[in-house]
Amino acid sequence: MKNFLIGLTYGIVAQILTFFQLQGQFKYPIMRDNPFIMALFGVPISLLYIYSVKHLVAYFEGELWPSRLMGFAIGAIIFTVMSWVWFKEPLSLKTGICLGLSTCIMLIQLFWK
Repeated sequence: MKNFLIGLTYGIVAQILTFFQLQGQFKYPIMRDNPFIMALFGVPISLLYIYSVKHLVAYFEGELWPSRLMGFAIGAIIFTVMSWVWFKEPLSLKTGICLGLSTCIMLIQLFWK
């Protein structure tokens, strides 16, 4: 369980930072006007993803697919929450369904043995 929690934490932090890195250009001119500086943030963010995958693969006993699907689901959930909080984008029915499906993907990976 320790590997899962560490991998999940790294993944959540990486997804939040990725959201700011990529979507920040639409809110802050300094981020829009300095794409190369923003790209440099990709190095530490990539390390977070690497460590997330390392711990999730360890938790899933060496299987790669569960960590990939967990990463996708974490990303979809974080993106939905961040776009709602930061940009005040409403949750449409379509987005709500996608969020529910992402949650289902996470639960399937965790509990279907």
